[in-house]
Amino acid sequence: MKNTLKKDNIKILLLEWISPEAVKYFETYGYKNVELLPNALQWEELKEKIKDVHFIWIRSRTNLTEDILKSAKELIAVWCFCIWTNQVDLDAARKLWIPVFNAPFANTRSVAELTLATIIHLMRWIPEKNLAAHKRIRMKTSKNSCEVRWKNLWIIWYGNIWSQLSVLASALDMNIYYYDIENKLALGNSHKLNSIDELLEISDIVTLHVPETPETINMFTAKQFAKMKKWSFFINYARGTLVDIDALTETLKSWHLLWAAIDVYPKEPKTKDEKLESPLCDLPNVLLTPHIWGSTWEAQLNIWDEVAEKLVKYSDEGTTSTSVNFPEVNLPEHSNAKRILNIHKNIPWVMRQINKIFADNEINIVGQYLKTFSEIWYVVLDVETELDSSFFLDELSKIEANIKTRVLY
Repeated sequence: MKNTLKKDNIKILLLEWISPEAVKYFETYGYKNVELLPNALQWEELKEKIKDVHFIWIRSRTNLTEDILKSAKELIAVWCFCIWTNQVDLDAARKLWIPVFNAPFANTRSVAELTLATIIHLMRWIPEKNLAAHKRIRMKTSKNSCEVRWKNLWIIWYGNIWSQLSVLASALDMNIYYYDIENKLALGNSHKLNSIDELLEISDIVTLHVPETPETINMFTAKQFAKMKKWSFFINYARGTLVDIDALTETLKSWHLLWAAIDVYPKEPKTKDEKLESPLCDLPNVLLTPHIWGSTWEAQLNIWDEVAEKLVKYSDEGTTSTSVNFPEVNLPEHSNAKRILNIHKNIPWVMRQINKIFADNEINIVGQYLKTFSEIWYVVLDVETELDSSFFLDELSKIEANIKTRVLY
């Protein structure tokens, strides 16, 4: 594949009402062909819509499957307006030479604050007291209400968000324990334990924050809930598929767990008009929220800034830093040189063939940047030449291992 695109011809699609300000941002950088849609699209509609799109922004409700990605013949990159990227088939995207980006840090504070606020509310039985007050019943009692001080909090996966949570919880004198498959520097009053079973037995609150992978789907079933400390609390602000909802429902009905807080569900409504269907809806001792753990004004601004900057950097300069499925190359500006972006198969002798093209045509290379990822080699060349862009597109396409070439204006 070979192409070179002027900004006027680049088509950007923003789904799920990301931000009207994004359109203004892209216009500032010369991108005029931007479409903003309010909802996620159904499979057939999305497959048709994405055919001639070059860049797409999505939230968690849009699923980019292998079939959808294969129909996107012009797609250059995908941006996820969120932390996770499990709504995109990353392997399929990489094999189709489409880098995928996300915003792993932008809403960390918002999620940590909501988790801590939830813990305090559940410990004081605020949801039940609030519901009673709306029925004009005054539940002024200290029964079952506790301070969070000195309670044991277990954080599963000590990532960017939850290391912040440990610092906030430490300020309230909570005892924080965490489990992670990787070694992480403990912050605040936190301690790493090496056994999940050990953590389940001692924790007053278990808060689940792991990405969705084949290994983490249904990681909490009846077996794990049975091992949890009696009358403890369970929070899932990660992904709905991580928890066996039927098992959680039965555990809450038996009052083995006093409370649960759930913000994500195995099957979530695609639109605002679609109802949430879950057996948890009928239980009094569960706090349900509609996938809002990162939904604050500050978080949305941070995500928007982070993702928009990455899009412009990749489109204007070819920078792929923080891509989750592609070689990461951080590039300087190229105002005084023509920049060629080339993706080819990761096999021997290709760079020799590329450099021979430039040497044979007496083209001076002033910068060369390259990185591999799995079967892909990504190389960026800055050259001093008056040759037309079509020359590079044609010559590089003759290399058998060549996959895709772009020449930046």
